[in-house]
Amino acid sequence: MSSQPLLSSEPGPQSASSPVDSPLVEAQTVPVPAAETPSEEKKRSRFFRWGSLLRRAWSQSLQFRALTSSGALMILAFMLVGTSISNQIATGLFENQRDQALSEASGGFSNVQSVIDSRTSRSDNELTRDVGRALTVLKPDTNSKSRNWALTQLDGQGARGFIPEQQSNRTLDGSIIPESLKKQVLVDDGVYYQTVQVEVRNDNGRYETKPMMIVGKRLSIPQNPYYGAFVIYDMSETSTTITRINYVLVTGFSVLLVVVLTIVWLVTRMVVRPITVTAITAERLSEGDLSQRVRVRGKHQAARLGISFNKMADSLQEQIEQLEQLSTLQQRFVSDVSHELRTPLTTIQLSSEMLYCRRDSLPAAQVRGVELLYKQVDRFDSMLKDLLEISRFDAGSATLNPQTEDVLQILQDVMQQALPHLERTNTKVRIHASAPRIMADVDRVRMERVLRNLLFNAIEHSESRPIDVYMATSRNTLGIAVRDHGVGLTEEQAAQVFNRFWRADTSRKRTLGGTGLGLSITAEDVRLHNGTVTAWGQPDRGACFTVNVPLHQNQPMGASPVLITGDVEPGMPVDGTGIAGAAKAATGARATRQVPRASQESSTAAQESAQSAAQSSSSYGITDSTGGK
Repeated sequence: MSSQPLLSSEPGPQSASSPVDSPLVEAQTVPVPAAETPSEEKKRSRFFRWGSLLRRAWSQSLQFRALTSSGALMILAFMLVGTSISNQIATGLFENQRDQALSEASGGFSNVQSVIDSRTSRSDNELTRDVGRALTVLKPDTNSKSRNWALTQLDGQGARGFIPEQQSNRTLDGSIIPESLKKQVLVDDGVYYQTVQVEVRNDNGRYETKPMMIVGKRLSIPQNPYYGAFVIYDMSETSTTITRINYVLVTGFSVLLVVVLTIVWLVTRMVVRPITVTAITAERLSEGDLSQRVRVRGKHQAARLGISFNKMADSLQEQIEQLEQLSTLQQRFVSDVSHELRTPLTTIQLSSEMLYCRRDSLPAAQVRGVELLYKQVDRFDSMLKDLLEISRFDAGSATLNPQTEDVLQILQDVMQQALPHLERTNTKVRIHASAPRIMADVDRVRMERVLRNLLFNAIEHSESRPIDVYMATSRNTLGIAVRDHGVGLTEEQAAQVFNRFWRADTSRKRTLGGTGLGLSITAEDVRLHNGTVTAWGQPDRGACFTVNVPLHQNQPMGASPVLITGDVEPGMPVDGTGIAGAAKAATGARATRQVPRASQESSTAAQESAQSAAQSSSSYGITDSTGGK
């Protein structure tokens, strides 16, 4: 007794009607994308919003990662184990019912064949009647709907029998029997089976598809060709049982998944919560609240983390307090020393000036010493002024006295002070201004010091190359850029250039003296003006210091009218108040005090001024955009 594999008949793919094959039509056909409806756009935006929330939760929450990973692994395990268990149960139920059906059908076929062989019917009607009575053996229970039989002539024999097809259920006739099973029964004298999906009408008059197993055997009837006797078993109960088992498995797994995820959530919360509390405390410490500590409970690893964190916080607080005390003492020392040195320095300065004025009457050997004394005392006085100014900034007593001033005139005054150094170093300074007069609310003393420090710094590092000073205004911002073309700055140097007493090259000799506090004081002066100062540079290409302050102190500052690099931006129109430009990102090292600006503006007028300045025949001097020199 052999068996056939499970076969199911499915309708083949239907071929859709193809459009008219016309090159002209294809050439004129233009695909038009369908416009999204408001509901589709809403669903799409909701999908992206949920995706963004999930990505944020995954990147920021360890607890969410643990829950998600545990849930995904549990689902994967259930798919593997549950599928295997379900297949084994289904296979076992099917094999049991198959073996039972084959056993029952084999016995029934043998009984039917024995009954037919024992009949001595002579007429066709008698033989037909005897065969019909014999087939009732295949269905002992007439009320059973799970087992039916059918008798049909097997095709491919040439002759036709006079016994008609018969069946116990009108809806389950020979048409539902697969041809492959009929051929197998005709060829071999054995019992064969095959499972099929049959569409039958239920008690409500509706059609439904049910799984059936058909068991067949060839019958030999006198005076007739071979017929096939088939027993049809309804497998719906087995399929329902398998569905219920799968439902139980899915329900049990869902409950287990909820239990496991709850346990994972509780365990991860116990582990993650101390870390979260420590992170929040660390953030508050970083904001300046040094009194924050982690609350420690227990003696486990998380508690040890909290204890270690608290010890670190105590140590940091102690060190910070010591540094604050040292800083206060240092500031007080600098202030006291500066004030105490003021009186004797004034006396020394008056004496050195007196000697310097009478140096012509002194012997030649003493003239050089008097000149050195006069210069060093002047340098000492400058250093003392810087220290006093720094002490005022540290004490918070520095004030701003803004007045409406011509900033371009302040720059001209600074240029007069720098003229001897320009002649000595043979350096040209080119001034590019957007207007003959640039009025702004500034503290004249502090703005003059800002321009002097930036210009002297450029002379110090320009290596006798030209220096460009750009000055322009936008609607509510004054921009000043001092650009040299000397040694330049690296990214690391630009980040430290405003620190006190910092020097880019400690081996480099100072030619203009100085204390190392000039740029630091410049940053503080600009801060008092509610402005920003930016340092940009590239090695061997020079450096540029850009200052932006509000035109009026009671108004907010807008975009900068000059570039961070100080280069002229070609093709920018000039409006009534100054320069209207577009943004340009600067490459190279940059450091900013206060808030850095990402975009800067320039002008056509500045470009023309640069061209006219470049055509000047003077080897050193001052050139502005108005033609003055």
